[in-house]
Amino acid sequence: MLRGLTGAGLGALDNQRQLIELAGRYGFQAVDTDALSLVKEYGVDGARALLADNGVVISSIGLPVDWRGSEESFLKDLEGLAAVAAAAKTLGCTRCCTYILPSTDEKAAPFMAAATRRLRLCAQVLGAFGISLGLEFVGPHHLRTRWANPFIWTLQETLDWIDAIGEPNVGLLFDAYHWYTNGLTVADIKALRPEQIVHVHINDAKDVPVEEVLDNDRVYPGEGVIDLTGFLQGLQAIGYTGTVSQEILSVEPPTGTPEELAARSQAAFNKVFTAAGL
Repeated sequence: MLRGLTGAGLGALDNQRQLIELAGRYGFQAVDTDALSLVKEYGVDGARALLADNGVVISSIGLPVDWRGSEESFLKDLEGLAAVAAAAKTLGCTRCCTYILPSTDEKAAPFMAAATRRLRLCAQVLGAFGISLGLEFVGPHHLRTRWANPFIWTLQETLDWIDAIGEPNVGLLFDAYHWYTNGLTVADIKALRPEQIVHVHINDAKDVPVEEVLDNDRVYPGEGVIDLTGFLQGLQAIGYTGTVSQEILSVEPPTGTPEELAARSQAAFNKVFTAAGL
């Protein structure tokens, strides 16, 4: 498994170059970032050189399509998806991810129908460039009732939805936080096939009742109560070989410079990967 960084947990970064350079300096092999912006800023050759010089790859890009809103907004964004996918492909990135909020102000049935069609179209565009689409179920209890109608927040529901979307390049963005807030176990990970997992996020939770865990109040791996040893060992047991990227969402920016926070992240990864025997 590759160790990866996102910008979440590194404070106020100046730009993508800083993220890439910090990742390389502190022993990470991958970053989640915006491939198209890198190509526009540095050109294909320059972006490839920047990544190679720092010993990192782009593990995943975000899905830049508003599939939750109006049809007009969706179609407008969809027009630009091919350019995003092409840029990702030129930089060797084969994964794109989005999240599923567990409740919605829309009526659930028509929202599901529209979202299924829209994500299928996104998957088809991405698939033409050899890119997989990862869907992230979101587990914290407070978000399940944040909007009027319940939607999807469990692993099995997400797997069922992936089946309904029906494209071979759609799978899971599997996040340790949502695994924990759903009350899942290592056995649930071992029941998966590695090809069902597109990408992985790692983080930790504060020592409060699981029903009170907030989505935007995470801590660094190994600083909380999630069984990250079991989480990583479960992924290892099924043969997952992709990236495990840190994602620390917080209400206030973390204290420290990006350099200090990258060092903290390195120590956190060393702690939990060592405990897992990896």
